[in-house]
Amino acid sequence: MNYSCANGKELTAAVAAAAEGDCIQVESFSAVAEDTGKLLSALKRISEKGADFVSLREGVDTRDVHGQFFIRVCLALCELDHRSQLAKRRAGVERAKEEGKYKGRKPIEVDGDLFEAVIARWENDEITARQAMSELKLKPNTFYRRIKEREEQKLKDYKKVEHEIRSEIKEAAKQSRRDLDDLKQQVRAEAKELKKSANEVLELRDVEKEIRRGRARAEAEHNDAVKQMKKEVEVEAKELKKLMQEK
Repeated sequence: MNYSCANGKELTAAVAAAAEGDCIQVESFSAVAEDTGKLLSALKRISEKGADFVSLREGVDTRDVHGQFFIRVCLALCELDHRSQLAKRRAGVERAKEEGKYKGRKPIEVDGDLFEAVIARWENDEITARQAMSELKLKPNTFYRRIKEREEQKLKDYKKVEHEIRSEIKEAAKQSRRDLDDLKQQVRAEAKELKKSANEVLELRDVEKEIRRGRARAEAEHNDAVKQMKKEVEVEAKELKKLMQEK
């Protein structure tokens, strides 16, 4: 398809609609571009789309060798201008940082609750990414950057909770070990007391046994003494009876 452009507005529309193999024709550079930068930018987009460009007054036609060379020169100039602008921008940013004036790009404000609600619908396949961007009024780069930041924050929150849980588990384990050590000491003390009490009981039993043995010996000696006394009394009684008979 051929596009004939008489001004910058028509050129912009043609560049947007052009496809590979199309041809965009203008009367002159000055008719369709206010400055060199805009012209170079338009030529770059035309080249990226694979379309051709013709300027009647300047005699430029990218369908021939001379025109292709002209476009390569223009693209090189465009790239040089782009790099120059980036260098100037970086230099300005660095200078602003040194002066303490640079605060970075102000982030786009998005209602947190609305963002989470829309993202939840998108994750559940209720709406497309394009519909989510439209509802949140975000460009694709900003939308996906926010999604990435959201996932990174979730990961940070998860790691924080995981760290807290691990800390609690470690503290609980330490407390359990302390409690177990206290219990062991208590059991040892109680065992010691029980052993002491058992020894005292054994000692009492030994004393009781000794007392019973002493009583048994005393009773045996008493019985023996009684028997001996009976014998002696019987002997004396016999002698006394004998003496009385003699008299």
